[in-house]
Amino acid sequence: MYAYIKGILSELHPTHVVLETAGIGYEIQTPNSYRFQKYLEQEVIIHTSLIVREDAQLLYGFMNQEEKDMFLSLIKVTGIGPKSALAILASSSPNEVKIAIENENDAYLTKFPGIGKKTARQIVLDLKGKVQINDIDERQQLDLGVEDDSASQVIKEALLALEALGYSKRELTKVEKALNKDTFESVDEAVKRGLQLLVS
Repeated sequence: MYAYIKGILSELHPTHVVLETAGIGYEIQTPNSYRFQKYLEQEVIIHTSLIVREDAQLLYGFMNQEEKDMFLSLIKVTGIGPKSALAILASSSPNEVKIAIENENDAYLTKFPGIGKKTARQIVLDLKGKVQINDIDERQQLDLGVEDDSASQVIKEALLALEALGYSKRELTKVEKALNKDTFESVDEAVKRGLQLLVS
């Protein structure tokens, strides 16, 4: 229904962003909202997909069309809902997921929250041969500047974002100890490091 929305990125939350256009604030669920951090109060285009359920109408947003297409492919797989698809895309580029599917790499796919061996096998069965691997990964890498947030606040927000993706308190406690040993210039950087630790 909505191919994309162009507007001012007005708010950033662990699970979503708010994009304001024509006086309306659209709440958009994203794989990792902190990837948009640099664009707060700026005009951006977010590629969107509206999913209607019995109890809600949810708008999902992505940095580019490739990421959106991968999300739409994943949610067609039995056992994969939007939350699981977002968790996969939060820590992997679409191209990395495609390569795992084509190589039947179940072990890679089971690293994500909510993805067991059976579901990973179903992803491979349903999508192998149907996704095109790019020679160059098109996922945009944001050049984030130094943030004013204190180190503890950066890690706290990063952990909230990871929890929103479905990781357990137990997993996050271990990650928090590792994150506290490093210094991060932004929440996005801390989230990326946390995801690396969780899927390693």
